[in-house]
Amino acid sequence: MDPNRNTPLRAVALVCTLTPSPAPSSSQLLAEQTMAALAEHGVTGKTVRIADHDVKPGVQTDMGAGDAWPEIRDTILGSDILILSTPIWLGHPSSIAQRVLERLDAEISESDDEGRMLTYGKVAAVCVVGNEDGAHKVSADLFQGLNDVGFSLAPNAVTYWVGEAMHGTDYQDLDKTPEKTAATTATLAANTAHLARRLKGASYPAS
Repeated sequence: MDPNRNTPLRAVALVCTLTPSPAPSSSQLLAEQTMAALAEHGVTGKTVRIADHDVKPGVQTDMGAGDAWPEIRDTILGSDILILSTPIWLGHPSSIAQRVLERLDAEISESDDEGRMLTYGKVAAVCVVGNEDGAHKVSADLFQGLNDVGFSLAPNAVTYWVGEAMHGTDYQDLDKTPEKTAATTATLAANTAHLARRLKGASYPAS
């Protein structure tokens, strides 16, 4: 039993579908399922569909008038866990997921009083959906970027579903969640919450 099981944690899931609300989204669905799995470990939070917000291109924390990123960034910095959920397009994360990573690049230049990035002590995980193989490649891309900008990754920090090659089925159109995906989501939630609690109680050393 985790002795810190009752330590409250907050999470935010950034959904990087190309489709704005209210249209349905498989990336949104898997992100919501992941948040529900995290809730079983005492984690609260919300999802943010990036396509609904005017996130400007750039690599600064604030790109000026009309930029929605500063508010989203505040939510990230106020959370212990970041979930990044993306579809696969042409074998890569969505362009919106890439933009999120580019905006997070600004965190490399931000630090606390002891020289640590503000993202140190925060844990990230990834959700991937698509209609062909590529989830491992996409998660590897996102893992590298998230780690570069200061996030920690627990074991098995990705959950995904990919349909048969050359098929048109979407994850959201399935009659039920596949058992393997559900089990992987549960493992992601357990390990990510566990690591987040450990880091909340024991910070990384000063830089």
